[in-house]
Amino acid sequence: MSDSVILANRISDWAAKQPDLDILTFVSIDADGSFVEEHRSYQQLWNNGQRLAAWLRDRGMRKGDAFGILMENHPEFVDLMVASSILGTIFVPIDPRSKGDKLKYMLDFAGCKGVVAADYALARVNEVWAGRDENWILSLTARQGNSVHSILDGPLPSPQLAVASTDPEEPMQMLYTSGTTGDPKAILSAHSRFAAVPVIGQVLGLTENDRPYTGLSLTHANAQIVTLGSILIMGLPGVISRRFTKSRLWDIARHYRCTWFNLLGGMTTAIFADPPKENDRDNPVRIILSAGMPGAIWDSFEKRFDLKLAEFYGAAEGGLTFNPAGAGPVGSCGKAPPFLELKIFDNDDNECSPGEAGEICFRNADGSVPEVAYFKNPEASAEKTRGGWLRMGDIGHVDEDGWLYFDYRKGGGVRRNGDFINTATVEKVLSQIESIDDVFVYGVPFPGMAPGEKELVAAIVIAEAASFDQQEIFRVCREKLESNYVPSFLQVVEAIPKTASEKPQERFLLEAFDTAAGNIFSAASLEETG
Repeated sequence: MSDSVILANRISDWAAKQPDLDILTFVSIDADGSFVEEHRSYQQLWNNGQRLAAWLRDRGMRKGDAFGILMENHPEFVDLMVASSILGTIFVPIDPRSKGDKLKYMLDFAGCKGVVAADYALARVNEVWAGRDENWILSLTARQGNSVHSILDGPLPSPQLAVASTDPEEPMQMLYTSGTTGDPKAILSAHSRFAAVPVIGQVLGLTENDRPYTGLSLTHANAQIVTLGSILIMGLPGVISRRFTKSRLWDIARHYRCTWFNLLGGMTTAIFADPPKENDRDNPVRIILSAGMPGAIWDSFEKRFDLKLAEFYGAAEGGLTFNPAGAGPVGSCGKAPPFLELKIFDNDDNECSPGEAGEICFRNADGSVPEVAYFKNPEASAEKTRGGWLRMGDIGHVDEDGWLYFDYRKGGGVRRNGDFINTATVEKVLSQIESIDDVFVYGVPFPGMAPGEKELVAAIVIAEAASFDQQEIFRVCREKLESNYVPSFLQVVEAIPKTASEKPQERFLLEAFDTAAGNIFSAASLEETG
């Protein structure tokens, strides 16, 4: 591979060709609802990267050292990515909502020598690193002392720093997993992973006329590699909002003429749950790249917003399938690209027949296993690639033509009365009830139930100014769903807890679930009183 695989070299090359091109537009929503913009050209990214790299060097940061980035989608996030690439350090993106023991663990486990934190996250960093003189903390906009803004207002280093990153397979960053079953694991992600984006763009049919958008967090691989990578490496001017905003999503797309964006998990159901508007079809978006678009709302979503859906499946560790718009069947997350091989295995590592559910696994087309490097965890790395296959921890199946369908996370399926429940079907019905603004359906085991059996719970958010009528919600469910699909409980919450990538966090809902709580409503109790 050439040096251009390295992000800093790519930015330098683009700056030489198109220095003044506004490649990135960052937008935040002001208190009065107006758009506040910040821009980055390739030349600005290069210059800012140089300034920050020099500051990091002067703090003793050397090639291979790690530092944390704790902020929402500010342009300075990308400046720091370029700086780290110049210096050869490893940046560790962390959800800015992290706090307490979890934040301390993530910073310390990664061996972060310092952290760059937005002002709204600064107090939490100071709390977990109190009394540590050996660790530096840099704020985003602090008015006194050093801040990212003060560094960027300063002079360029003279002479400018040479790019220290030279090996495409060396780690560029450390990405944490969600940690749903314990402490999150840290994935060492190489420069070559970020540089592979053009392959994704080609499969998805991105052209020079496209304008990508994302509101997903840059601390997550999806927004950072798929969207930001497509923007920077393919040279497609793109738009990034400070955070995901369901209420202004289509306004942003219209204002900036965005043609392509991606959605994850529960975001699709939440958007579909909004009451239909007259201008739903009046938007410039031609393709949405989705990961987890429920098959139950696929066609309805396309028709309502007059666009095409492309679906993909993958994880930060690797493994990838694509279902380009109009290519495969509705509900399928696609087929593996030519450089990968996909298989479905049962618990005894026998290959499953079409239609038979098993664990989704990948290996390289040449028969080698994709490399997975969990930091300080060789046992987990070895288990992830046991038997020469990358094991995704997800259950799925393929049809007769080899199209992959995701069924559920291993250990996370909802089985009720012997049947596996398609929760997306339930979520579609609930999302179309006008009073419901967001919904997530999951399972709760109860004493006396058969092993693996769960009762169905619908966590719902009631729309502003709407009234909550549990009888009406259960009535609609009984009318439109078969009896086994009707939730046993409604769990009314202010918001569905979600990760930085907008993935619903079932464990927090499960922890808060209590049949005696005032926000839990039982279908059985209504039947008894009815």
